[in-house]
Amino acid sequence: MIDYNPKEWLRYIFFFPKADTVRKLGPLLIAIGIYTTLLAYLFIDYWKIGQDTDLKNISLIHSLLGFVISLLLVFRTNTAYDRWWEGRKQWGTLVNISRNLALKMNAFLAGEAHAPDRAFFKVMIPNFAFALKNHLRKSYRPAEIEENAVFQRDQLDLSGHVPLQISSLMFNRALALQKKGVLLPEHLLAINYELDAFMNICGACERIRNTPIPFSYSSFLKKFIFTYCVSMPLGYIFSLHYLVIPFVIFVFYILGSLEVIAEEIEDPFGNDANDLPTETISKNIKISVQQVLGE
Repeated sequence: MIDYNPKEWLRYIFFFPKADTVRKLGPLLIAIGIYTTLLAYLFIDYWKIGQDTDLKNISLIHSLLGFVISLLLVFRTNTAYDRWWEGRKQWGTLVNISRNLALKMNAFLAGEAHAPDRAFFKVMIPNFAFALKNHLRKSYRPAEIEENAVFQRDQLDLSGHVPLQISSLMFNRALALQKKGVLLPEHLLAINYELDAFMNICGACERIRNTPIPFSYSSFLKKFIFTYCVSMPLGYIFSLHYLVIPFVIFVFYILGSLEVIAEEIEDPFGNDANDLPTETISKNIKISVQQVLGE
């Protein structure tokens, strides 16, 4: 995720990061420019079609369709942003429950006698965050899973659902401590919400990642934008002449950029510049938990 100051203007007007839509739409912008230039040459210089042609009335159709396409794009971007914000809320909840579980275990497992159990939760709570991050990115980075005397990475089946396994290990550990009498039944009830919330958050994030916008809607919108921009020169060549070239390119850039931005943020758990900073959040969880449960 790009860290920036939203109050700056000039810097970001002339700054084109790697994720900027100009870079992604570059080939299409060039293609639409060549297409518009060719049409302008044919109509103006080669065929010499004048202002009296009925083709200029196409601009009226574009005026009507402009309202329709704006509604579709607003719905598209709002839907994508809702998915991005829902993902951010889920990871914010993960931060909260991780800290709360660490605080409660720090109180319930006080004393040197429970040092191994404290050490277990000190590594397993952050491990869940890192495992969830990698799970949502469909990757696995063993070096991010911390181990100690009470937990080894070979306890995990890397071909399976790693966050589920880590959550299960934490729940089983808490249940074992309750059976030993280290945790009272009311202690287990006090941490039950946090233990359940780990997989609730995982399920919500999986729902966001695995349920993209319906294919028919996405395909229709792309076709609509393409048809709208390809037919635009026919209606404006006779009034704008060769100025229609930058005009059409700019309109296509605006409409195409909205679709590209929506595509990027509707899956907010990847490595794109506008995706959520899940790696940073995971590191912050690790720092917080270590501060509470001890280095």
